Amino acid sequence: MRHDHLHPQRSVWYDEPEPAYPTLTDAIAVDVCVIGLGGSGLSCIHTLLELGMRVAGIDATTVGGGAAGQNGGFLLAGLAAFYHNAVAVLGRERAAAIYRLTIAEIERMAVMMPNAVRQVGSLRIAASAEEIVDCAAQLQAMRADDLPVEPYRGSEGEGLFLPTDGSFQPLKRCRLLAEQARRGGALLFTHTPALTIDDTIVRCPQGQIHAHHVIVAVDGGLEQLLPELRGVVRTTRLQMLATAPDPERSIPWPVYTRWGYDYWQQLPDGRITLGGCRDRFAADEWEAPAEPSAPVQAALEQILRERISSRA
Repeated sequence: MRHDHLHPQRSVWYDEPEPAYPTLTDAIAVDVCVIGLGGSGLSCIHTLLELGMRVAGIDATTVGGGAAGQNGGFLLAGLAAFYHNAVAVLGRERAAAIYRLTIAEIERMAVMMPNAVRQVGSLRIAASAEEIVDCAAQLQAMRADDLPVEPYRGSEGEGLFLPTDGSFQPLKRCRLLAEQARRGGALLFTHTPALTIDDTIVRCPQGQIHAHHVIVAVDGGLEQLLPELRGVVRTTRLQMLATAPDPERSIPWPVYTRWGYDYWQQLPDGRITLGGCRDRFAADEWEAPAEPSAPVQAALEQILRERISSRA
């Protein structure tokens, strides 16, 4: 199978023109400099503004230009670990408190950004007999702590329905957060990479920022910005595909399966977004270039045709 249709730098979420932000071309002084204008960095800027701080935020590319604006668009309550596993590590009280806190955040996001967030629930679907047993353990643990969950059996398979989960347009959320931060007084600069961080001076190609505090809110490429972290953190490549609208399929909820390694959802306009399969080629995905992998693409297309039954 040929993959001439791969678009390494086009994301399904890029449905509007990129907003204009300046590049830093001078020396400025602020209370806090935040490096990275993804979801974490922008949320941090909002908190700092609420505290009355003078804030500057920079990004090497654009607002939400990395994984923050090009991810699967899932909003799942709780931690990365399934709930019963989180309980085993943290205990019931802490795990339940975190789960309820994330439910509240999803609900807040849905109210604040109704055009970017859909709180429709999600499905965890088992891909094996072992995973069915694990879903049952998760169901039991969540019910024991009075958390919202329902057993599920349907066309997608057998598993769990999590009614407080949802999906969102990740790039739109980042852009909305950035615009709100700019209106709140934050100084935002794009296409402004941090070349070095010398104590509290952030040096950029055409300017520098003097700050009392510097917060690094970078995910992929962190070891390039902070070389001292090489060997501690590594960047891995994640891959997704998007289809044309498929009127033959109806997927009401975001779906994740095979322990969360494969995931998909259908957007309001009928397009299907699908990601995953990285674990099947894990050794090749560490520190790989930011371009699609043909083997991962082929595996995703197989799921699209055989598992989701879409010809779009």
